[in-house]
Amino acid sequence: MHVTRLDLRGFRRFADVSLSPQPGINLITGENGAGKTSLLEALHLMAYGRSFRGRVRDGLIRAGDPALEVFVEWQELRRDQKRKAGMRHSGQDWTGRLDGSAVSQLGELCAALAVVSFEPGSHALITGAAEIRRRYLDWGLFHVEPDFTPLWRRYTRALKQRNALLKARARDGQIDAWDHELAEAGEPLTRRRQQYLDQLQPRFAALATDLAPALGEVRLDYLPGWRRDEFPLADALLLARDRDQLAGYTSVGPHRADWRIGFGGLPGREALSRGQAKLTALSALLAQAEHHAAVLGEWPVVALDDLASELDRNHQRRVLERLLASQAQVFITGTDDPPALAAMQVELTRFHVEHGELVAR
Repeated sequence: MHVTRLDLRGFRRFADVSLSPQPGINLITGENGAGKTSLLEALHLMAYGRSFRGRVRDGLIRAGDPALEVFVEWQELRRDQKRKAGMRHSGQDWTGRLDGSAVSQLGELCAALAVVSFEPGSHALITGAAEIRRRYLDWGLFHVEPDFTPLWRRYTRALKQRNALLKARARDGQIDAWDHELAEAGEPLTRRRQQYLDQLQPRFAALATDLAPALGEVRLDYLPGWRRDEFPLADALLLARDRDQLAGYTSVGPHRADWRIGFGGLPGREALSRGQAKLTALSALLAQAEHHAAVLGEWPVVALDDLASELDRNHQRRVLERLLASQAQVFITGTDDPPALAAMQVELTRFHVEHGELVAR
């Protein structure tokens, strides 16, 4: 998957800018605050429906502009097909188009363009809230399992309905139907997540051994959101009903799921340094990209924000060697050339950002 064009309007510092990246490595340099990260942020927005730096209404729209606009064209190599997508977002409402047709759900855009982003906040995948790790699993499944999206939507709708009934203090008979629906969608959803994590395990272990050998042997464990080894989800919902009625929300189920990493060389993730958490997160993200490529026959776009400050020279080299061997399209930002990249003397496409303007070099 190769992005061939990226246009931004009213996006942070950019009034109107267009980028024409090439296959291979695209290096975007500029001073701190110049806007180079915003280009990766726009790709992330189209692929995930959110920025990695906050909500759209929290500074993403250029001051004085009513909305931001992002337009992306890319080439899907496995289908030899050109695709395009656009989004306009006011901070409250959005509209989108995919291949010339209007879309009604943001997930349609997110399922089309695959981007894996590594940025200064990526360590939250390991040390942050469970919601971040659930999104990681679901994003991967949206792309490699076509029937996962309707299953996820079915569960989400049922959860919303059950929570509304709990808040309204509805009778048990009304809740019974939604318990059944939650269980019917939640059990297969849980199996898909478990299987996906199992498939990531060997790739993740190999990457972690390469990037962070001091952590020892690593293991991924899925936590389903209820005591699944003791009883099915339908029973768990029934047992939790009295507590849920008092609380006004559903306390068990896949929406409470998480996954954790067991480290052979450390007692737990709480003992990780910030640098080790970053390397662990990068291992997880690259494992997801490798799995995507193995299933679909092409790599997602890889975006590495401020690579030189996130990784030392040795780790930069190891990551770049893997990506160059994969022939993935890679975007890298930095104030200067990352030291490892400069030493490798590889062909790359250069861009420079200054005062809200983008120049190809």
